[in-house]
Amino acid sequence: MLDARIRPLMDPTLTRIGAFLVKCHISANLMTVIGFAFGLLAIWHITQGDTILGGIFFLINRLCDGLDGGIARSSKMTDFGGYLDIMSDFIIYPAIPLAFCFMTHDLSPYAALLIFAMGGAMTSFLSFAILCAKNNIKTDKRGKKSFYYLGGICEGFETTLFLSILCFFSQYFIEISLTFTVLCFFTTLGRILQAKETFKIYS
Repeated sequence: MLDARIRPLMDPTLTRIGAFLVKCHISANLMTVIGFAFGLLAIWHITQGDTILGGIFFLINRLCDGLDGGIARSSKMTDFGGYLDIMSDFIIYPAIPLAFCFMTHDLSPYAALLIFAMGGAMTSFLSFAILCAKNNIKTDKRGKKSFYYLGGICEGFETTLFLSILCFFSQYFIEISLTFTVLCFFTTLGRILQAKETFKIYS
């Protein structure tokens, strides 16, 4: 929902840092892998009950996610880089609530429901991108990307925000997760309606 407004404010700084990292011979793909490693650390610490440290590592993961894009824009964007980036994101995102299931089984039903809702939001995002590529539909509203980034109530910023809040205020996990679940369901519904409107002219 807010990505299109936030990206123009963040991208210039991330691109400048990315240009510096290119000079240090750090590639976008390497930064993605580094970020993924921090994501795994976040997951591990949450399973061990240290949700605060898990949240810190998750935020570092998100920073690396921004930096890999800055590096790519300062060097060369590749299809594999875009693939690696989105794969990393879509593994780490649902793994954060999953980690709470291992921390305590009491939260498992709520975490499972959230993962289910996130799955719908992520699937509607990727399905839309596939059909946009097929029909040569492009947008730069959310920055220069390897493929079409569809908007919605819950985009990258909102997902980062809610998952971070889950970590730092884990005592309210049920309330936060249920709120995020509902927003993810509405995001999926909104994307389905947008797809119906967008692709009807190509059918």
